[in-house]
Amino acid sequence: MTILKSLLDKGSENFRANETHYRARIKRLHELRLEQRAGGPLKARERHEEKGKVLPRDRVERLIDSGTPFLELGELAGLNKYEGVPPGAGIITGIGMIEGRHCMIIANDATVKGGTYFGMTSKKHVRAQRVAWTNRLPVITLVDSGGAFLPEQANIFPDEGQFGSIFHNQVGMSGDGIPQIAVVMGPCTAGGAYIPALCDEVVIVRGQGFMYLGGPELTFAATGEKVDAETLGGGKMHCAISGVTDHLAENDAHALAITRQIVAHLGEKTSPRKIPIVPKPPVYPVDEIYGIVSRDAKVPTDNREIVARLVDGSELHEFKPLYGDTLITGWARIHGHEVGILANNGVLFVEAALKAAHFINLCVQRDIPLVFLVDVNGFMVGREVEQAGIAKAGAKMITAMSSARVPKFTVITGGSYGAGYLAMLGRPFQPDAMFAWPNGRAAIMGPEQAASVLAQVRAQINDREGKIWTAEEEEVFKAPIRREYETFQDAYNFASNLWIDGVIEPAETRDVLALLLDVASRRPKVDSHFGVFRF
Repeated sequence: MTILKSLLDKGSENFRANETHYRARIKRLHELRLEQRAGGPLKARERHEEKGKVLPRDRVERLIDSGTPFLELGELAGLNKYEGVPPGAGIITGIGMIEGRHCMIIANDATVKGGTYFGMTSKKHVRAQRVAWTNRLPVITLVDSGGAFLPEQANIFPDEGQFGSIFHNQVGMSGDGIPQIAVVMGPCTAGGAYIPALCDEVVIVRGQGFMYLGGPELTFAATGEKVDAETLGGGKMHCAISGVTDHLAENDAHALAITRQIVAHLGEKTSPRKIPIVPKPPVYPVDEIYGIVSRDAKVPTDNREIVARLVDGSELHEFKPLYGDTLITGWARIHGHEVGILANNGVLFVEAALKAAHFINLCVQRDIPLVFLVDVNGFMVGREVEQAGIAKAGAKMITAMSSARVPKFTVITGGSYGAGYLAMLGRPFQPDAMFAWPNGRAAIMGPEQAASVLAQVRAQINDREGKIWTAEEEEVFKAPIRREYETFQDAYNFASNLWIDGVIEPAETRDVLALLLDVASRRPKVDSHFGVFRF
């Protein structure tokens, strides 16, 4: 492979200004992560520990193999959506190694509103299940939840993708042979009791874990029967009488140890279809990306410099380098895993779209995962490209991308607008995982473009009505539209709504992709059946 040659001038004023700007963005990301990882308010955390419980994030840390990473998914879900709820929506989800096996871990955070489910909590739980299902990962659910947050019922109860979908997914995963283990470490009430009841094996903590469809209060209200929580749904009762649970633990530490033993006896671990070669670090330091990414959205980033700092040895076997050069395509490795890279370096023209379709087809034929590095304003517009068939070429690219059944991952490294967002493996096309850098942004169009388009529409209406529109009035009209689009397109808004799986910094990107590539390499190959290409 060819080592990409860097032309970066690290001593330039532009590099230093970009770096200063980006490090401020990184600081904001880490501030939000600290807020999320703290969990609920101090008093709630203290009450949790006073009961003899281990804090939720510490439970996860103790569950996974020592010294191994935990790839958190949806860590900023629900950001700024609920009063008194920190980022994360009261639940921790992510991929961790247990007894040498990658597992999906789902852990309620009882320090946040008693671990109750909001709309985004349900959506995040369901998303974790889908990732586990796709990659055939065992699912470990650490249950400690007061059930549904009742004022949120419209976003929890009636629709698919909400709380009920958790049960539906559990049944489907069980039918496909995916192991599911529940650890009841606190309350598990009402419909939530079905989460452990639908699992293969259930661990429950004595005197701490409780499972019942109706608690003591509801039981008395409905039947007049007085019964204490332990008799109604405690660990000893369920292990000895009802048989709903299988293992009785004395405390959190014991429950986690039993869980690790269960995982150790899940049978033979799946081997990867392809063994990665010995990885090589990029020739150029990854943190130089902070000075490469343009601080001005109107000034393009040289994404060839970005690729050179993400792939092994900075080596890229480029495909069609002289054709459709606003899209970089080629084969590389990330931590030894072979990947097909598609990285924007300008708007998408006819040639770039055709190149993408050809390249994706080759990767499918060779069973090579795809990584989309997205920084695109969209497809080119105008008479010349329309007559050249840009819609037809774009349709080819979208058909190839959508039809491909190899593992596919998206990282928004800059802007991602309009049909370009879709063609570069946007969320509607179900990437296996999708992340954005802190400067990432996505929308139907950019703020200024949206304001201008809507202003033109308004001007036409004014003309028909005989109204005169001053420049000052036009600016008053456009300003709130810009603000709305600025807010919408922000990476943190996408993370809050779970339109992406998280915001990561450039220096983390290689490790995140490496873990996901390792997980994806162990699932069965799926044949791709391409849709009709318009010629």
